[in-house]
Amino acid sequence: MRAATAGAALLTALLAPAPAWAATPVAPPEVAAPASPAAARWSVAAAAGRPYVYLEGAAGSVLQDTLSVTNTGAEPLTVRLSGQGASVAFAARAVTVPARTRADVPFAVTVTADTPPGEHRGAVRASAGGREAVVPLHLRVSGPRLGALTVEDVHVDRSDGSGAGVRYTLVNRGNTVLAPRLAVRAEGLLGIVLDRPERALALVLRPGERVTRTEPWPDPPALDSVTVRLTAGAPGAAPATARTDAAFASPTGLGAAAAVLLAAAGAATYAIRRKR
Repeated sequence: MRAATAGAALLTALLAPAPAWAATPVAPPEVAAPASPAAARWSVAAAAGRPYVYLEGAAGSVLQDTLSVTNTGAEPLTVRLSGQGASVAFAARAVTVPARTRADVPFAVTVTADTPPGEHRGAVRASAGGREAVVPLHLRVSGPRLGALTVEDVHVDRSDGSGAGVRYTLVNRGNTVLAPRLAVRAEGLLGIVLDRPERALALVLRPGERVTRTEPWPDPPALDSVTVRLTAGAPGAAPATARTDAAFASPTGLGAAAAVLLAAAGAATYAIRRKR
């Protein structure tokens, strides 16, 4: 791993008009090559034959490494290079590798100033002769890690039937990937009407990402005024709580309440008449 902040050697390689890669002859294979086009007999790897590229540095830096393209065929081969998931600049985007030769191509990865600390993934791709090869790129950005999760925009949605749902939005306001957990509790005038302990949600939030979800509530009260509390947490982040108030008054609930009131009023009237 080599880190630089736009070093002169790298800039010279990237700006040079001629291909800025080193060609090294390699021994022919010990066994005969299969009967296939010469363009298919090639491979690509990180420098020194590593299976992946690993770079580490701070946000705002430029990190440098080398990609090795080996042509084991009997004819020259032109390989095109590209990056994925990161800002990758090659000394040459297209490299013609002579027969039985290895070409070492320098490249640089720019870590933008707003890249959050932690692990990031990308890839370096090479293509030739209708075939593509990928070398994984592992990038570790140094710096303090901050886990921060909020739960926002909580409200109760009532469907046309008897069911309901608690709608909410989770927001990752830190710089690390979070695996949220959620607990739901609702309390009405006569006590607790919904109590779901904390459980893991089937989602992962990247820094700055937000997602809106609905917690199903198939059996809400028919007639009640409730306060719903949602508590969200994640490993490495402090718990966050949000609440909302909702009133339930379904026709069934209103009918039952009216019947109770009428019965109470009738009983009171009867008692007064008996007293008289």
